[in-house]
Amino acid sequence: MWEAKVGGRQLHFQLAGINNQNFIMRDQETGSWWQQVTGEAILGPLKGQRLKPVFHEELTFATWKREKPQGRVLRPDEGIARSGQYAPANWEENMASVPVATSQILDKSLEPRTLIIGLTVNGVSKAYPYDAVVRQSPIMDDLGGLPIFVVVGDDKRSVRAFERTVDLRKLEFFVKPGSSQFVLVDAETGSEWDFTGHAISGPLSGRQLKKVAVLSDYWFDWKAYHPNTFIYELGDR
Repeated sequence: MWEAKVGGRQLHFQLAGINNQNFIMRDQETGSWWQQVTGEAILGPLKGQRLKPVFHEELTFATWKREKPQGRVLRPDEGIARSGQYAPANWEENMASVPVATSQILDKSLEPRTLIIGLTVNGVSKAYPYDAVVRQSPIMDDLGGLPIFVVVGDDKRSVRAFERTVDLRKLEFFVKPGSSQFVLVDAETGSEWDFTGHAISGPLSGRQLKKVAVLSDYWFDWKAYHPNTFIYELGDR
């Protein structure tokens, strides 16, 4: 997700095509082409400029609605819906059988369409295979010199990442066993935290962990735009 202003100028975008199986957006004002995944202009008068990212999260609608009961939902465009231009509900299943074709040499460390959770911290990128996140959640790690952790919600689909330092103290988290609701506990103080990163009880009650942006992506796409990325291995600490 990106801001639609560059140098104080409001831009309006539309889909222009595909590059390395990733959307290309064209702004109406200058005709520049922008890569969706990086927010960089790759062709036209604004080539080389980058859009400013807007923080976003990878959540199911049910999780988002539970946390934001007054949240508003963007309605589909009825004209586009009638024309059948929206992706069908089984789009992911259909794409699984489509050969991957990019200008990059495929890195076979993972299968091309392995779903990963991608993080970039202080210029250092890492891909966390989604299956590993579900199996080992929460994952404690250090990325770009920053202690972080990656956690999946009780729906096994929503994923968040947080900084895990509070008052210069590095915390280790685990899921509270036997709880009827999703609760994290830090080993250092015994404080309990919810899925938003808010401490709901204990010595740190009321504190809020800082969120780290995550991107759910296919391995081949993440690798193409993060060529020096690391890969998290199950059990890696």
